[in-house]
Amino acid sequence: MTPDALARACADSMWADDHASRGLGMSLDFVAPGRSRLSMTVGQAMVNGLGMCHGGFIFTLADSAMAFASNAYGDRALAQHIAVTYVRPGRLGERLVAEAEERVRSGRTGMYDVRVTGDDGSVVAEMRGHTRLAGGKFFPEV
Repeated sequence: MTPDALARACADSMWADDHASRGLGMSLDFVAPGRSRLSMTVGQAMVNGLGMCHGGFIFTLADSAMAFASNAYGDRALAQHIAVTYVRPGRLGERLVAEAEERVRSGRTGMYDVRVTGDDGSVVAEMRGHTRLAGGKFFPEV
């Protein structure tokens, strides 16, 4: 299996059981080894009392993007630490896009940067996350 085919197979396996991401209306737009892109439209239930997208939903989109990027090698990985900086609010009806890119993968640890952008391409948030291999594989034969 090629690295891209393995990444896609891992993503398909995760997506089938990812009720959180799917339940929030996210779509998995792209996956490759160490990279992914997910998007989500800000719905009414995601807007806080200030009339903007609650930061927790932006965080969740970024976290999901990191999950698909870090699980693209066949080994199961979990978030270990995440720091997020919000640059501007997301707006009701806006399509947010989270692009994750691997920075380091060594032993059981990985580091990923995720940029969340809005409809106009401007940065909504930047996230740096660290992952840890959790043990187990998506496909024991690979």
